[in-house]
Amino acid sequence: MAEDRRFPVLVGRQRQTELLTAALVQAEDGASGSTVLLRGDAGVGKSTLIAWVERMARERGFTVLRAVGAEAETDLAFGALHQAFWSPLQRSGTLSAHQREALESAFGVRSGTPSGFAVGAAALALLEEAVRTAPVLLLLDDLHWIDSSSGTVFAFLHRRCAELPVAIVGATRPDGAAAQIWSAEAVDVPALPPADAALLLGTRYPELAPPARERVLAEAAGNPLALVELPRQLAAAQQRGAAPLPERLPLGRKLERMFAERLGTVTPEVGRLLLLGALATGPDSGSAEWLRALADGNAREILARIEEEGLARLDPAGHLVFRHPLVRTAVVSAASDTARREAHRALSDTLAPEDPRRLVHEAAAALLPDEDLAHRLQEAGRDLAGRGGEAEGELLLERAAALSPSGCDRVRRLTWAAVMAARGGQLRHTVALVEELRSGTVPQDIDPLFSYAVVYADQSHHVDFESSAALLPAALDTLTAPGADTFGGLVEQVYFKLLLAATYTDDPWAWRALERHRENVSEVGRLCLRAWTDPGPDAAAALLATAEGLTGEQEAGAAWLLLWTSAALDWPDGDLWQRFTGLHGYATQGSVAKARAHQDYLLGHWDRAAVCLREAEIADELGYHTNALMFRQYHAHFLAGRGDEAALREVERTIRPIATRARMRYVLDRLTHLRGLAALAHRRYEEAYGHFSELTPPGRLSGGRPWHHTLVLDLVTAAVHTGRHEEARAHLAAGAAARSAEISGHHAFLCAAATALAADDDEADAAYEAAYAVPGAEQWVFDLARLRLAHGAWLRRRHRPGAREALRAAHHAFRRLRATPWAAQCEEELRAAGDSVAPPQTGPAAAASELTGQELRIARLAATGLTNKEIGRQLQLSPRTVGAHLYKIFPKLGITTRAALAHALDGI
Repeated sequence: MAEDRRFPVLVGRQRQTELLTAALVQAEDGASGSTVLLRGDAGVGKSTLIAWVERMARERGFTVLRAVGAEAETDLAFGALHQAFWSPLQRSGTLSAHQREALESAFGVRSGTPSGFAVGAAALALLEEAVRTAPVLLLLDDLHWIDSSSGTVFAFLHRRCAELPVAIVGATRPDGAAAQIWSAEAVDVPALPPADAALLLGTRYPELAPPARERVLAEAAGNPLALVELPRQLAAAQQRGAAPLPERLPLGRKLERMFAERLGTVTPEVGRLLLLGALATGPDSGSAEWLRALADGNAREILARIEEEGLARLDPAGHLVFRHPLVRTAVVSAASDTARREAHRALSDTLAPEDPRRLVHEAAAALLPDEDLAHRLQEAGRDLAGRGGEAEGELLLERAAALSPSGCDRVRRLTWAAVMAARGGQLRHTVALVEELRSGTVPQDIDPLFSYAVVYADQSHHVDFESSAALLPAALDTLTAPGADTFGGLVEQVYFKLLLAATYTDDPWAWRALERHRENVSEVGRLCLRAWTDPGPDAAAALLATAEGLTGEQEAGAAWLLLWTSAALDWPDGDLWQRFTGLHGYATQGSVAKARAHQDYLLGHWDRAAVCLREAEIADELGYHTNALMFRQYHAHFLAGRGDEAALREVERTIRPIATRARMRYVLDRLTHLRGLAALAHRRYEEAYGHFSELTPPGRLSGGRPWHHTLVLDLVTAAVHTGRHEEARAHLAAGAAARSAEISGHHAFLCAAATALAADDDEADAAYEAAYAVPGAEQWVFDLARLRLAHGAWLRRRHRPGAREALRAAHHAFRRLRATPWAAQCEEELRAAGDSVAPPQTGPAAAASELTGQELRIARLAATGLTNKEIGRQLQLSPRTVGAHLYKIFPKLGITTRAALAHALDGI
């Protein structure tokens, strides 16, 4: 169904809105009347549909009569009928005296006891009078609470309005008694499926942090009211991800009222058993036998009452299953603090001492400081973190801190919690904890851990590396002193953070500290340092051997180092990132996503370029702003490869100021490189040579940094095209002296390709064949296409055979990568070779071929006048992402404004 922008978007209710619209159209055409009875659980969105159809009807010129049932008025005879028909009764000019008397008596404005038939006939007469001027919509919300007298009249009208232009729309719960007398087939309004629930939540709360979003989606289980209400009960910091979520989400007044009618009537025994079932976890919890053991002797009767109330039931396997996840939440919310603590205490007594669930229940039952319990929580939290559960471990450490009798122990545990929160995806909470800890005194014995937490917050959240060089060398000195507390392997993590700072900023103090502590870290740590300083021959082979020799536990601790080493070497072989997909929280997953983004660029998976932007948004939402910057830099690689200089400038405007302030030479160098690559695409070779020479002067590989080795093909290409053959040969000689080709497969191919481009005519054929023969050459799709373009052009100018084949292969690859300027170079060479290249497409067909499917969808929506925010709601994208797509769409369509979109898309 096409969207009508005058009305609110109803997520996932296409069938219901189609039926409601059909009922209005049928009445509007005057053919006949119809009835739609909406049926669904509380909070599922029936009233929203009622409001939607009311607005639509008023826009269409309907007369709308409305009644809403109320629980407190179920005994008020004709109360709902009064709501709907009092106004038309006052306006009526044709109603007979007998009919008016019947209605006024029913409404209590005159004495008398009218018959139900007389009242129904009078109401029907009012409808017949009303439809003479306009079709009528009769809305009956909450039919299950409408008084029986009114319900009988409404059922009478439903049966007698078939020949009138009247649409009746009612809404009731599945067990609503008043609806049972209706002959209309009910239209079920179910819970929203996961995708629609996520869309609704994202539309209403676009800034909700991922952890909060996932929690709300899980607990709401598709109930629209819960999706709207649950986030409102969270503090602003919890919504942003800056503070941990509570153990249970508060329901809020609307949801509490939704369940109060049933929970308020249960007996204490039923309430206690429901609470135990709601708080229990594990596959063995909630079974009938388990519940009977906890009940006070009359478990069978209590379970029967629970099922009668409709709050929960025993499934075929004999386990207590709540009717809806919100019932579980409501049961817990309705209980007093004392009742919850007693329930947790009872549950802990049912579990074995070694069962981790027992500890959680003990902690929830505790009221006073308890060092023994705090210590056990701390150990359990650190154990969880060691196995990848940093977010869960952080919650246990914070609880341990709250139960700590000693202030120093509290600070120690909060410091651990800050570290775990950062690694588990709650970086904003880490920032808040660090600020809280800074306001007090930090015990000297945890200085290294506190320094690590401070640096983590600065590096990842503030995009600031000053504290790294100031704090981490001293922390390493302390951690590696004889007999020092290593905080469970903190040396390696501190070393990685210092290596990250040195890589980004090229700070000499950081590099010196890393060299000083080289022997204090594992082989993985030493290999990572080598990869980023002086990779040397066989670095990729060493990485592969090291990774394969790690145990699962070692691999989890070394994930960041392995991924960062892989990034230094342009080494995608073996899909190293896939080994860590299930490990740890966002900190590791963010590193995995960066590794994958770099792989996608290297291996020609350029259709995934937009993933970088989405990952950047996720990182920003979670507060990992350095990650967001890096994802945008990775996206810039795709833009530069495609020669999209306008979009590349836009990315630069976003990230260059931040990188400049943070003195991130690594990022600034990469941006300079990408400017040169984009210039190559447009054959501005002199400009490109200037950019590349700024980074690596010809004939010199400064500093041994790995990305300087990968510049060889770009610099040699620019040098050859500007007549600087001596400089090209000098740079190749420098690479050979440094054994660049032995670093990794990608380095080997780049060196071979650059050698071919710079070769003399009598050596060129052999050099090109040698480049093609490099093992794995075919996986470097973009670089291989550039080699084929150069080879084809060389062959054509010398009238050698094979030129067309090389150029066609390059052209096909560039077209697939959507590297349009490079494809245009191929086309010119092919035409010069006499190849019948298809003429460039023009008009709508050309536009359709240039736009991706997502871009075409966005363009069509923008052409209808929708804003970026409205488009984002429909496609589940952020307004920024929509804007980024439009920025690329306009030049592809040859337009500069949104107003020109409709004309540009005409015929597509």
